[in-house]
Amino acid sequence: MSEVIHDDDVVTLARRALGKRDLVFVGLMGAGKSAIGKIAAQALDIPFVDSDHEIERVSRMTINELFAAYGEPEFRALETRVIERLLKTGPRVISTGGGAFINDNTRRVIRDMGALTVWINADLETLWARVSKRDNRPLLKTANPRETLANLMAARYPIYAEADIEVMSRDAKKEVILREVLEAVAAHAVPASIQEADHAG
Repeated sequence: MSEVIHDDDVVTLARRALGKRDLVFVGLMGAGKSAIGKIAAQALDIPFVDSDHEIERVSRMTINELFAAYGEPEFRALETRVIERLLKTGPRVISTGGGAFINDNTRRVIRDMGALTVWINADLETLWARVSKRDNRPLLKTANPRETLANLMAARYPIYAEADIEVMSRDAKKEVILREVLEAVAAHAVPASIQEADHAG
């Protein structure tokens, strides 16, 4: 998209392109899904929700507690149900946990409900610099968390790559990443024929 386009124009084009769809951020822990998601929601003037926070709210347990008490399979099933419910009341911006889009059921729900997905990609150095500062990542409670993170990247990145949009997270201002997200969203307009059919219904 041309650099002569002003920020307001990018926001307008992105909002028009998104229509009634939800904007779902996917990617590994530390990529910046929530940080970018929040300011994207503000720019687009639609609600923002972090699916992990919503899971903790409805279960009255932390993610760590859920993993410890029920294991990952049960957590993923709950995650799918929560995300499906969130997708029924769009448009909104939804930041998902790192494993959400990896789960076949959750990925299918997101696609079937017509959401636009954004993969916030990041390299190992960027992710490690962010996640190593906090001890709240249950999947990284291993003998070598950096190696675990690298293994997660190897396993998950091919699946994240199935998202509609990919934007690289890096050592840059959030506003720079936001603009790249909005420009990409603007390029993913719903075909006019689908919009007309939607209005007709």
